[in-house]
Amino acid sequence: MSGTAEVTAFYAQSWIHQDRGAVLRVIAPDAGIEWNLDQPVDDEELVQVLHRMAAFADSVEIVSTICTGDRAALVYDCAAPFGTVRMAEFLTVTDGLISEIRQAYDVVALRRYFPGLLD
Repeated sequence: MSGTAEVTAFYAQSWIHQDRGAVLRVIAPDAGIEWNLDQPVDDEELVQVLHRMAAFADSVEIVSTICTGDRAALVYDCAAPFGTVRMAEFLTVTDGLISEIRQAYDVVALRRYFPGLLD
């Protein structure tokens, strides 16, 4: 697995299906990770939040995937019992691993529909 589209699809399906080990295998050890949540993030914290989100969600649907060169953009709808949260991720793939992850959440909806997720 080396192409951007292939790595991106593997990463997305791994966290959606709560396979923490698979997610960590595709993230480079020195990956730059950023998000718009209040807390600092590293790969372990990222995987924990994604795992909790996937476990709590009724469904996670990939709304859009765009890959160009070594970059990818993903948009998800994460449906919870009381509403849906939209999330976007921007990835960079280098040598078959994700070297950069930037996530943007609808933070108001996340706190409303996924209570306790960020505690």
